[in-house]
Amino acid sequence: MMPAWYERMNPRERVLSWIIAGAIFVLLNLLILSWMFGALGRARAELAARKSALAEQALYIKERDLWTKRDEWIRKHQPTLKNPAEASALLDQLKQVAGKYNVLIENPAIGSGETTPYHQTVFALIETKSPWPPLVHFLYDVQQPDAFVVFENVNFAIDGSDPTMMRGKFKIARWFTPAQRAK
Repeated sequence: MMPAWYERMNPRERVLSWIIAGAIFVLLNLLILSWMFGALGRARAELAARKSALAEQALYIKERDLWTKRDEWIRKHQPTLKNPAEASALLDQLKQVAGKYNVLIENPAIGSGETTPYHQTVFALIETKSPWPPLVHFLYDVQQPDAFVVFENVNFAIDGSDPTMMRGKFKIARWFTPAQRAK
């Protein structure tokens, strides 16, 4: 009944062959279980991502009127870029607001920024020096919803020579309607 090759083995070889067969069986089962649990984990992650996307889409559908109204408001109120000299007008506006709160502007620079299907920009790079409360008022006055002014890059630090003063480095942009507005 037993194969001839098995009967030719001595008891020690038989035990060793059973150990090897058992180890192969266990490793094969571990490999299969690992693949199955990995597939189950990937399926759960995909299901969670799809549920999240569905919830996000449902929220967008629910708030569609709000976003339509906001888009209309932006189309009516967003200024049009007439020429790149608008950057100097932005810098003048920043200097005026800074003067109102005694915020010192250092190293001003202007330029034209990126153009996307949703906006085109001009920007001003400035460094400021002032106490904290006037700087907060300056930031508040500069960035109002109807001004379309965006702080693209902000860096604050306490002045090393005077701990009561704040130093700030800003890249401030004004967003204008794009040349070809996206629909």
